[in-house]
Order: sequence, then structure tokens, then C-alpha cells
Amino acid sequence: MTKPEESVPQRGQVEETGRKRSNEQVPLSRGLSTKLLLLTILFVLLAEVLIFVPSVATFRLRWLEERLATAAAVGIVLMESDADSLSRQIQDDVLLSLDAKAVAVRADGASQLLVVTEMPPQVDLHIDLADTSLPTAMSEALYTMVLGGDRVLRVFGPVGESDKEFELVMAETKLRKALLVYARNVAILSLLISLITATLVFYAINRIMIRPIRTMTRSMLDFSEAPDDPARIIRPEARDDEIGVAERELASMQSQLQRTLGERKHLADLGLAVSKINHDMRNILAAAQLTSDRLATVKDPTAQRFVPRLVRALDRAVSYSEGVLSYGRTQEAPPMRRRVRLHLLVEEVHLLLGLDPDGGIEFVNAVDPELEIDADQEQLFRVLSNLARNAVQAMAGEREGIVVRRLSVSASRTGSICRILIEDTGPGLPQKARENLFAAFRGSARSGGTGLGLAIAHELVRAHGGTLELVESRGGHTVFAITIPDQPVDLDAARTALRRPA
Repeated sequence: MTKPEESVPQRGQVEETGRKRSNEQVPLSRGLSTKLLLLTILFVLLAEVLIFVPSVATFRLRWLEERLATAAAVGIVLMESDADSLSRQIQDDVLLSLDAKAVAVRADGASQLLVVTEMPPQVDLHIDLADTSLPTAMSEALYTMVLGGDRVLRVFGPVGESDKEFELVMAETKLRKALLVYARNVAILSLLISLITATLVFYAINRIMIRPIRTMTRSMLDFSEAPDDPARIIRPEARDDEIGVAERELASMQSQLQRTLGERKHLADLGLAVSKINHDMRNILAAAQLTSDRLATVKDPTAQRFVPRLVRALDRAVSYSEGVLSYGRTQEAPPMRRRVRLHLLVEEVHLLLGLDPDGGIEFVNAVDPELEIDADQEQLFRVLSNLARNAVQAMAGEREGIVVRRLSVSASRTGSICRILIEDTGPGLPQKARENLFAAFRGSARSGGTGLGLAIAHELVRAHGGTLELVESRGGHTVFAITIPDQPVDLDAARTALRRPA
């Protein structure tokens, strides 16, 4: 049954769809290049953040150590001089230079206040520089930058190799300002590093990966627009990585698809041509059949002997024209298997070939007259006639009288399997034909051939559950083997038949 016209896509619709696909462009904001650039910047910034917090904590400790070292140097000077003799203005200037409220030293378990300007009522945070872990330093540094600035700090610890421990009481205001300046500088530097790194990574990956992927994408879109144009096949670069493998595989796939499309187009053209001549051929064959019917009334014994063969030949011609028309569009009908005398079937093939006794090609029917094969008579006839015709055409090009040109058909049975050999003394099959032996339009051994004969024969033999293979092909000896097993016995049907009353 013919499908409704609405369900069949029109050629214009297919071409329009192809144009839409080929014209599709990916916006820059959604392209792989933009995504790669943004992700690189994000990841580099994330790495910088992981480095930023320990860096700020270390800066805070170094800043406090520098202040404590300066306080220790001043403290030593005050200890060697008389602190009471110093005026209040001098003490204020010393503390102002240190940005401190008091400086003290602890020695032998006793603490001595060296200089003080204003003792705060309480100390908010005690910082032991000799015993501060990194996690504690990081949390305190973040707190100082975000929420700090108003606290009073007591910083203490040894300085250098001195056995004395110095103490410094100071406000957190300048420490917070120094941390914010340092954080700003680190953030700007991190951003610059991220941009430079992202640019370098983007350039490298874009050249190594994104550009080839974009080329493959453009090639696929262009190829989908005109798959029959050889110029649309991608030209792979000489690369040994995954991109190179992908380009070569894409080129191979496009080439194979182009060959397949060409074969399908050839097949469609063949079907169209046969459909055009099919009607006229039927009329011609109908006229030939009427003529054969009139010949059947002739009393000549010779005519009476050849008329049935002529009728069968005409019937087969009609069947073959319909079979070629339907090839590639529908499956062959399932074989109607019967017991067939193979010797007689081979004789019919011999008569169909129409070999001239003086033409130099000898036909040998070496099949045992008693051998029977379980097969569809018409389909097996088509298989044998295709193989025999190919062999005759291969040997027909050799005109030297000294060259032996012989086509022989033999068969043997082993148990339930029948094996048929078709041998000829032709020049043998070329390498290209052997590589595409049973492929339509590719397995032809001669110029201008379609290769349909072997393709049809292979399909029919497989429908019988058998195999068709090229046993040997060399100059002067080519052998094809057909192996067909008997159809299996349906045990349930056999038991049912045995139970029926006679």
C-alpha cells in the first residue's frame, strides 16, 4: 500500500531544513570560547582566594613582629637609661612612633613597664607571636579586616635570641588599615594574574581544541547541506591526539556516507528507469507470449519441443523486470521450498545462456541426475543464472582459440546440506571486486557493470539459510560455492500429522 503523501517529506522541505541547519550560528555569549575564558578566570581567582587568606594572615603576623621588634629595641634603650629622667613628651613621642599605648618587658618572671602613655581599661585580644597557629591567624586576620579596628591588642613574645619577653599594648586601627591596603594590592595582582593566565590558557586551548572543534562543526553543517559535494569533506590535520583521530574518523565517515548516498542515488535512478520501461516491456512480452501460444499450435515437432522453454523464459523475463524494480525497496519474497532435481535446473540455466556451440565456451553439467535439493526453484534458478552469466561474460572477452574457456557446475550432498560449485576458467576477479563482492554497484568485475547479480544471489541464498562464498579466484580458475541446508523439520507439525487418523 502506498503511503499518504502527507507523511512523505518533500525535497524542498528537506533542502530548507538543511539550509536552516547550515546557517545556524552559535552566539558569542554561548560559545565554547567565552565559556572557556570565564571558567579559566573563575578557577584562577578561586586558586588566588585559597592563597589570599593565608597570605593575609602571614602579613598580619609579620606586621606585628616588626612592631614588637621595634618596641624591643626601644625598650632596651629605655632599660639602659633612666626612664624616670625622661620627660613625658619624650615618652609620648616614643609610643607615638610605635603606635602603642605601653611597652613592657618580662624577665625572670617579673614584668617591668618601660613606658606608658595611657593604660586602657581592658585588653580585648592577647596575641602570643611564639604560639599562634595558622588557622587562628587566618580567622583573626579576616575578623580584623571585616569587623575589627576598635579593639586593644596585647602583643607579646621573644625577640631574636634574647631571653627577655617583650610586650606591646596597641590599638588595632593601623593594623586594619595595613591589612586592607595589602588585601587590595593582592586582589588587584590576583585579578591581573587571572586575566593573563586566562588569556594564555584560552589562546592555547582555543588553538589546540576549540578551533579544530569549530572546524569540524562547520564541516558537518556544510556536509549536511550538500552531502554529494566532495569539497565538503573535511581535510584532517596531521595530528596524533584525540582531535586528529576525530578529524580522520569524521572524514572517513563523510566519505563512506557520500559513497553510500551515491549508490542509493544510482539505485533510485535504476528503479526509476526500470519503472519507465516496465510498462512497455510488459506489452512487448505480452505480444511475445501471444506469438508463443500460436507456435504451440504448429505441428512441427521441433517447435513443440522449444515452445514450453520459450514460455518459461518469457515468464521469467517478466518476473525479473519486476524483481529489479523492487530491489533495494522491499525484501525478496520468502522461498517456497520444494524438492528440486538440480541437474534439470542446471540444464535450464544452460539453455538460458544461449551459448553458441562454436563460440568457444564449453558448459559442463556435472551434477548427478539423481541429486535433489530442498530449495525454491525460481530463486535458485536466479542464483545459478546470475553466477553463470557473470562467468560467461568474464570469459567472453578472451578470443584466443588456444585459451580454454569452460564453465562447469557440480554438486554434492553431505547429510542434510547440499553444496553447489560453479567453476570457470576466466581471468579471475580483480581486487576491488573481491573487496566489495556482494555490494550492489561496487562488486562489479567489469566496466559498466552494476554488481546487482551477485548482490541478488547473495540475498536469495541467505533467505534459504545458506551461504554464498568465493572459494578461489585467480587467473584461469574461479570457484563460487553455494551451500544450502534442507529446511528443518517441524516436529510439532509432524506429530500432529501422525496423530491424524488414516
